[in-house]
Amino acid sequence: MDIRDHIRAVPDFPKPGILFRDITPVTENPAAYRAALQGLEELLDGLAFDSFAAVESRGFIFGGPLAVTMDKGMVLVRKAGKLPARTRAVTYALEYGEATLEAHVDSFSPGDRVVVVDDLLATGGTAVATAELVAAAGATVSAFLFLVELDFLAGREKLTGTAPVFSLVRY
Repeated sequence: MDIRDHIRAVPDFPKPGILFRDITPVTENPAAYRAALQGLEELLDGLAFDSFAAVESRGFIFGGPLAVTMDKGMVLVRKAGKLPARTRAVTYALEYGEATLEAHVDSFSPGDRVVVVDDLLATGGTAVATAELVAAAGATVSAFLFLVELDFLAGREKLTGTAPVFSLVRY
């Protein structure tokens, strides 16, 4: 199954001139969702790691099922103020302003090998910030995993050299 057939292009969202790649048709179709999860799992074949760091919120859509299927843990990486226990935070630049991501301080341990998972790789800022959270705990990023990658935004360039970058669909 070609997952591209289930990714909707939405022009002028969230602002004029942007062509948004909407993954919701993938998750709404059980066969497409299953194929996407199987494809993502296959990209990680042979990779040694301990857990997923799933980025809020669409990273959860893929990180949860993959963690269960692959018998790995899944750490929630959330926006500031959403986690109940003590957290570690990283603030990073956005196109207009900044954002903060957090993980519980006890979610990663020194020596853990982590796969950062999210739905889409665009400019790479969120993935870099998540990798910083992992590293701050003494853990290492084993790979970055995305359903979709937007090549023209060059996010991969920010990640190359730190860990392998895997994307199921590239535009």
